[in-house]
Amino acid sequence: MDFDAVLLLSFGGPEGPEQVRPFLENVTRGRNVPPERLDEVAQHYLHFGGVSPINGINRALIAQLQAAQDLPVYFGNRNWEPYIEDTVATMRDNGVRRAAVFATSAWSGYSSCTQYVEDIARARQAAGPDAPELVKLRTYFDHPLFVEMFAEAVTAAAGTVPAGARLVFTAHSVPVAADRRCGPSLYSRQVHYAARLVAAAAGYEDYDVVWQSRSGPPQVPWLEPDVADHLKALRGNAVVVCPIGFVADHIEVVWDLDHELRAQAEAAGIAFARAATPNADRRFAQLATDLIDELRHDRPPVRVSSPDPVPTCLAVVNGAPCRPPHCAAPEN
Repeated sequence: MDFDAVLLLSFGGPEGPEQVRPFLENVTRGRNVPPERLDEVAQHYLHFGGVSPINGINRALIAQLQAAQDLPVYFGNRNWEPYIEDTVATMRDNGVRRAAVFATSAWSGYSSCTQYVEDIARARQAAGPDAPELVKLRTYFDHPLFVEMFAEAVTAAAGTVPAGARLVFTAHSVPVAADRRCGPSLYSRQVHYAARLVAAAAGYEDYDVVWQSRSGPPQVPWLEPDVADHLKALRGNAVVVCPIGFVADHIEVVWDLDHELRAQAEAAGIAFARAATPNADRRFAQLATDLIDELRHDRPPVRVSSPDPVPTCLAVVNGAPCRPPHCAAPEN
């Protein structure tokens, strides 16, 4: 399969205080989130001047991608500028016929995979009959470079706190019903599996997997335990938190972990270290290039060898439904 471009597809984020509320309204549209909750989350962004780190990180990653291979790289977001619809229209006008789509999420699940497939379908429909063919690359939670980057980050973080620190992996929580609808429980299984791979690579036999940043009503069960509750019950004087669910420093990393969780740990007398995310590491760009080359050259997927691998989602062409598994939208 030949490609004449790459599209980096991401979540998006505000780049100024005036953009924060419109961005959050985009993210939560149709989910009946109360205005006071949006006001609360807006303060997280405003703490950093109304600028999410994610767009700048993605632009740096695009530069790495451009250096790693010989195709033009485009940038599109789901929730903020540059919107994927505008980017795909530009690609059409530039004569792009088929592009590989690298999403900044390593996982299966609705918001982490299927919704990106829907984004692709919507953007192609908006671009009309001359829209380029768009091939979303497979999920990559078990790629050797994904495991290597996080294992190195864990080791580096552990070196900044007392020996014997507890290793805690965290990922974004989702409603339990939504997780069961995908796979079943494919998202949470992939997170646990990747945590096991990273822990082994970093030399840990014992660790915890927890969840963070839930945003739904309290009567709806979400994946647990929550990282803040887990920290309260933690025994010991040091913790290394690895945000394995995030490939870059989203606001959920720099606020929920670096700000709130760190303050909680310090108040409890627990030394705290947060492992780095891949961000614009050149190996992250190489990982994307590997996924492209799997399709270009009809190569088998590159994965960490394991006796009990977890299923992954394969490449999806033009926003077709994911089969199997198809992950339906979560209920509010």
